[in-house]
Amino acid sequence: MSADDMSSVEMHIDEALVRRLLAEQFPRWAELPLAPVPSPGVDNVTYRLGEEMSVRLPRYSRWAGQVEREQWWLPRLAPQLPLTVPRPLAKGRPAAGYPLPWSVYQWLEGENATPERLADPCRTATELAGFLAALQRIDASDGPPPEWSNAFRGVPMGDERDSAVVETRLRPGIAALKGLVDTDALTAVWEAALAAPAWDGPPVWIHGDPAPGNLLAVDGRLSAVIDFGTLAVGDPACDLIAAWTVLSGEARDVFRTTLSVDDATWARGRAWGLAALLPTPADLSAADPVRAARARRRLDELVTDHRRTV
Repeated sequence: MSADDMSSVEMHIDEALVRRLLAEQFPRWAELPLAPVPSPGVDNVTYRLGEEMSVRLPRYSRWAGQVEREQWWLPRLAPQLPLTVPRPLAKGRPAAGYPLPWSVYQWLEGENATPERLADPCRTATELAGFLAALQRIDASDGPPPEWSNAFRGVPMGDERDSAVVETRLRPGIAALKGLVDTDALTAVWEAALAAPAWDGPPVWIHGDPAPGNLLAVDGRLSAVIDFGTLAVGDPACDLIAAWTVLSGEARDVFRTTLSVDDATWARGRAWGLAALLPTPADLSAADPVRAARARRRLDELVTDHRRTV
């Protein structure tokens, strides 16, 4: 089996494995309560450890580099950012039948910052834009470029590597929705991003996936940005995912204004938003009408925004 094939094999991770790893490498924590988090994410498995920690383990070998990136960069970036980010407490090594590095973090309280949980969307837009602006201002000269282990976040439009916006992914995803949504309109959003001028500034720090699952809110207010596995240095258009997955209407306008996004970057950002939002045919089925309506509404917002520029 090739290295690429191996990278798609999901690791078997359960409580027994996590306890073995803890007992061998961090015995002082081995007897603490351990429970899987309700929303574990796609790339990693996360357990809450006691009241104040979490254990995070990559599901696939492709994401092993995320451990190294977060362990090295988060302590260096955190002091320069206006919102809380995860604090690594320990780095685990491959052992006990688990072949990848893994991490122990400080636990951060909060709920996923889904739009319906935000008490003041415009305030959230201002705070999130301020966070991303602060991240972009940090010296990026030694930062990690778009690469395999950060899913090529931050690549230019038209790059042929396997990112979320690569043509070989996005066009078939749009085509699969023919007859369910206006695929011509979605294709126009993508083609406008391809036609937009490329980022002409130096590469900047990007989070890579500032979507609701990677943002925490406490009492309706944005409190933390988590999951920096896709951290990279590249085109800032990637982080405009937040404009389409977290914000709507006036709040989205506030976000763009606060972040001072030019027209070309906004157009490229719509493609990243499209990739983040693009549903499957099953997502639009009648089995879950609420989910289907939400998916259609978000796509309509993208298309409407694009048509204002035509």
